[in-house]
Amino acid sequence: MGSEKPQVIFTPDNEPYLGRTLLFHFDQIISATMEQNALIAPRTHSLSLTDHQQMACQVISQALNITLSIRELIRQGYLFGAYVLERALVERAVILFYLHSYPEDIAHWKSGWHQGAAPGLTTMIDKISKTGTNAPKTRGSDMMKPMNSLLHAKPDSAYYNSISLGGTGVGFAPSKILDRPELCDSLCADIIPTLAMIQGMMAAYFPAKSASELH
Repeated sequence: MGSEKPQVIFTPDNEPYLGRTLLFHFDQIISATMEQNALIAPRTHSLSLTDHQQMACQVISQALNITLSIRELIRQGYLFGAYVLERALVERAVILFYLHSYPEDIAHWKSGWHQGAAPGLTTMIDKISKTGTNAPKTRGSDMMKPMNSLLHAKPDSAYYNSISLGGTGVGFAPSKILDRPELCDSLCADIIPTLAMIQGMMAAYFPAKSASELH
């Protein structure tokens, strides 16, 4: 018998990180969030949407699309690409939280969210951290450092696509990474609370009986 051909496309039954605990919890929160969206989305078509709700409709749907993209990249073993997308997801979660905490800044979003007029991502995180006991207590620059390294190909981003070459050392994966479960776990640990924050913002912008529905 010849050697088996390497798997080209993985399915939910044979994906490389199947059975990882954090990946299982990631799948659970994806299902819960999509169910929540399925309840909210139809209602938005009959509402007179506020500026904040119009923003939320766009940004939430983008965040969910990115989340599903990250999940599929994990399934196919493209962990590096999944990590690169993390920043885009975090930015949308932060925008939702920030504009809920500082509603007066919706004007900047409506006018294009241009650099200089609108706050940067690290600034938003820093301001959110001062809004209450449930807000994340972290410096924006500290939180964003690894994500920015990945996005801008800084030297320390090498960790995220390094692979063992056996006895010949370490290389950099141009494709699938199938044997780094700790990398999968770390990504899921990052994404789960981000998605939980998006769930909270979905409920905040579209409560069971919003003001728009009472008119």
